[in-house]
Amino acid sequence: MSKELLGALDALENDKGISKETVIDALEAALTSAYKRNYNQAQNVEVAFDDKKGNIHVYAVKTVVEDVVDPRLECSLSDALQLNRGYELGDEIKFEVTPKNFGRIAAQTAKQVIMQRVREAERTIVYNKYSKYQDELITGEIERQDDRFVYVDLGKVEAVMPKNDQMPNETYRPQDRIKVYVNRVEDATKGPQIFVSRTAPGLLKRLFEEEVPEIYDGTVEVVSIAREAGDRAKVAVRSNNDDIDPVGTTVGPRGQRVQTIVNELGGENMDIVQWTEDPAEFIANSLNPSEVVDVIFDEENERACTVIVPDYQLSLAIGKRGQNARLAAKLTGYKIDIKSESEADGLTEDVQEDSDDAIDNE
Repeated sequence: MSKELLGALDALENDKGISKETVIDALEAALTSAYKRNYNQAQNVEVAFDDKKGNIHVYAVKTVVEDVVDPRLECSLSDALQLNRGYELGDEIKFEVTPKNFGRIAAQTAKQVIMQRVREAERTIVYNKYSKYQDELITGEIERQDDRFVYVDLGKVEAVMPKNDQMPNETYRPQDRIKVYVNRVEDATKGPQIFVSRTAPGLLKRLFEEEVPEIYDGTVEVVSIAREAGDRAKVAVRSNNDDIDPVGTTVGPRGQRVQTIVNELGGENMDIVQWTEDPAEFIANSLNPSEVVDVIFDEENERACTVIVPDYQLSLAIGKRGQNARLAAKLTGYKIDIKSESEADGLTEDVQEDSDDAIDNE
């Protein structure tokens, strides 16, 4: 057993990167528990593994005392001095108590410890590898699907895509290649759990980094993203170079760059808008393709505003089922109330009448 165990420890260190010392420490702890369990011994016991010869020794550790009360834990000073004249009260002495048949138990324990350490090491390797991919884009292959998840093969590990991270306009077929966004990596007991998404705004940002060199190198910056995955998205961009138009650069010649991303996402429509430091201008840009006449900020709530649009563009500004307004609010971080010019004029007249009445009553 000694040669086999030494060979196994060398293989673990060379092949799995698990240090021999780490396994020996775990093995000695496990053998100590096994000895106490199998031999019904409650004394203070230590197990030592000889990493040169592969031998295992069990020692009972006893404290030197004047009068022995518990012989399992204590040794008299007189007995200790017979062993070595240098012993004093309070010293600890190790007595070898290795059972004759302890080799069988040691072999079983060693096998369990090694298997456990291998599993832990493999889990750590996978976790360390894929935790680096968090918030990144990665390509995998669809394995299967059930009521809860789509399972994606990332190579040596399987990722899961929950329902709310699946695109409503996509069908996931086994063996299809797919780009997914790594939402999070959890170090679970049974192994790392990798959660991926097709609906996260981060997916869209990484796709633009892949497709637009100026975004990848930081010349053009994606400031914010609002998505209703599979249907429509708004992306706010700004340029860190005055000579580069961020919107035109992102859209690309004849719209080719943005069209590549639209195709990747199964036809999800894209509005690319320019971010500016002026909140009113940014809010107006966010409601593209609608024109904006004015942006009036709420005096009581600095993150709320009323946007005035031409009468004939009210429906366009609000969008189908309110989608354009909803995405604009997400993109800008403002609560947006959209009104037509006629509605705004009516409100102004009502305010003026109330003001006149107040003057008349004075």
